[in-house]
Order: sequence, then structure tokens, then C-alpha cells
Amino acid sequence: MRSANLFQPVVLDQLCWTLALLALARLLGSAGPGSWLLLGVALGLGLLVKFSIGVIGLAIAVAILLSRLRRALRTPWPWAALAIALAIGSPSLVGQVRLGLPVLGQMADLGATQLGRVTPLDFLTGQLLWGPSTVLALAGLAGLLAARRLEEFRALGIAAAAACLLLLALHGKAYYIGPVYPALFAAGAVQVEAMGETPAAEFVNWGAVTVLVAYGIVISPLGLPYLWPLRMSVYVETLGATAALRTNTGEMGELPQDYADMLGWKEQVAAVARVYHGLPAEHRADVVILAANYGEAGALELYGPRYKLPPPVSPAGSFWFFGPGPRPGKVLLTIGVDPADLAGRFESVRLVGRTGHRWAVAEERNVPIVLATGAQRTLQEVWPSLAGRH
Repeated sequence: MRSANLFQPVVLDQLCWTLALLALARLLGSAGPGSWLLLGVALGLGLLVKFSIGVIGLAIAVAILLSRLRRALRTPWPWAALAIALAIGSPSLVGQVRLGLPVLGQMADLGATQLGRVTPLDFLTGQLLWGPSTVLALAGLAGLLAARRLEEFRALGIAAAAACLLLLALHGKAYYIGPVYPALFAAGAVQVEAMGETPAAEFVNWGAVTVLVAYGIVISPLGLPYLWPLRMSVYVETLGATAALRTNTGEMGELPQDYADMLGWKEQVAAVARVYHGLPAEHRADVVILAANYGEAGALELYGPRYKLPPPVSPAGSFWFFGPGPRPGKVLLTIGVDPADLAGRFESVRLVGRTGHRWAVAEERNVPIVLATGAQRTLQEVWPSLAGRH
């Protein structure tokens, strides 16, 4: 529910990983060739969603090579699965090639700003944020790797362990391994069920359900922001879940970053609109609105039309590929850009306002709005040099 609430590719990535592991489990359970095709479809859809599908794809390949499934490599079905995955995922792959592999630049930036400070210990201790469900998942992993009753599905445990090791090596964030948990929960449930029907086993069975549900309810505000900001801040402190306040860059916030990142965007657009509609008519005819990051640009895309604002441009991330638009940028209205970065490029650079939200992330609490006029070069001329800006 948390990942779906964020409206990001993560929830679809989780689905694709789970489908791929389900296909692997079916293959280990002697299902027919259709499960190879399901594996190909799952990995192909994953390529359309997020390139992290490569982690579980490689982990499953390792599991196949280390299990009895490697005999199937002499048949056409694994290769058909690979062909299906590449065919379905080809728009992503071809797009990357045609655009100069921007994913490599994104990964380099992510590594420099976020992943570089993630240690293996951070990754492993981060699994504790899953709470008591981590115990169920570990029971499942141990069962898949060592229990006789799950010996048939050993390769599933190998795939999960391999994915974990890959993410450790790549300095992945703790939640990156989350998509293997549904399969581990299933295996853990088999382990609990195998305890039989004794009173002690019943206690463990219902106790596990009760604890997991209770924990989910207690931490639900951290993923579903139904508390007001002040109450959320107090709740997190009271709960002692201060690890949830750490941002992607390692700083401590007052709210979980996902929640804080939902605040202040309407206010930003309203502030830009006040400046825009206060400009002389001749300036409004030429003005280009430029946002420094994709959050600010996305807010202008979403809320701008109701304020009768022109579409924004931005050099941030994939916004850069949409270009600077047809106007040369003789009049530039920016949000999130330091006036010093525009000095020397325009005849006049004026800080015309600031906007922010008390509970937003730190970099969005005091955002400059700048009006620059008399550009020395057109946006079309400078746009190529802005590639990769964030």
C-alpha cells in the first residue's frame, strides 16, 4: 500500500519480480513450458517499468545454472523466454540506445548523491524496518536453502540470496530487495504450517498473524500519510522510528521524506502564477518558465493549467529530453534556480520572490523565484550543455 501510494514504478516493479519468482517456483514444481513463457513476460514487463528487473533476472539465471533447471537450457523454452523478455522490453532498450543510455548518467548521479553512502551494514539493518515480517522472511529463506520439505524449491532461495548479494555489492538501498519478500513470506508460511496442529503450533500460527497485522497498523502512518504533518512528526518521535526520518542524502528530517515530498507543490505553483500574471503583457508573451528539479517541474505540469501558466521546461532528468520549447527564453521565469547561476547570462536578473512549505523537505522550504531578461544566448543554444543537470 505504501509503494502504491507513492505513484512510482516501485509497485509495478514489485509485481514483476513476484511474477518472475512465481514462474521460477512453478518451473521447480514441474510445471509445463508455459511457466518459461510467464517468466519471459514478467521480465519483459519489468524492463518497461524499471531496470532493476535486471537484478532479479540475473539472480534467476544464477539459480537456474545452480539447479536441475540447467538441463532445460538444452530445450528451446528458456531461450523463448529470453526472446519474449527482450521483445516486450525492447521499447525501453531501444529508447536507451537512441537517447545515449541516459540510465548510466542517472545511475552515476544516484551513486554519487545517495548510494555511495549506503554500506552493506545499512542495507542489512534496513531490513529490520520490515519489522517482525523479517523473521517470517528469514524463516522462508532458511527453509528454501536448507529444509528437506522445501528442497524441491531450493533454486528459489538461491535466487533470493543472489539478488540480496547483488544489491549488497551495488550499494543498493534497503528497500530494493523488497520484491523478494512475497516469495519468502510464502516459504516462511510453509515452515510455520509444518509445525503441525499442536497447541504450541497454533499459538505460533495465530501469534504470527496477530503480530504482523498489529505491526502493519502501527506503522501504517509512515506509508499512508493520513496524519497531519505536526501529528505525523510527533507520532514518529513517539514511535521511536527516527530511521524513517533519514533522507536520501543522509540528513535527518522532521517527517518521513516520502511524506514531506508530498507537501508544498501547490503553493509553489501559486507563487509562480502570482509573479507570472503580474508581468507586463509583452513579457508574458515571451516568458519561459524553467524549473530546477523534476519535482518543481512536475508540479508546474500538474497544477499549472488551472493557473493559466505555460508548460514549464526543465533540464532535470528526463525533462531535458523534451527540450526548451519554441520560445528563445528572452524572458525567463525560474523556480529553484540560484540567481548567481544566471548572472552574466542575462542583462537583468532579479529575485522576485521565495516560496516554500514549513513541512516540506529542506531544499523545498525556501525556494527562489527569479526573473531574468535580456538573454545573451537562446535557450535552444544553451540546452545541449544542460544535459544531465539535476
